[in-house]
Amino acid sequence: MRPVNIHAAKTHLSRLLEKAAQGEDIVIAKNGKPVAKLVAVESRTRRRLGLLAGSVHLPRNFGAALPPGAFEEDT
Repeated sequence: MRPVNIHAAKTHLSRLLEKAAQGEDIVIAKNGKPVAKLVAVESRTRRRLGLLAGSVHLPRNFGAALPPGAFEEDT
């Protein structure tokens, strides 16, 4: 597609958005020079919750307090 000037882009934004959503790249120009490109946003797939359910096991004492001095450096 040839570049669309800014005034035409503002006037026909809805139409240009529909074209971009269908996969067409729209170049917007100022004084005949390209300055921006209007492209479709990639659709994101929904994440499936619980995908790893049952495959991750934590020890029983996972949330227990650490012993005193656990973060002290040995010299």
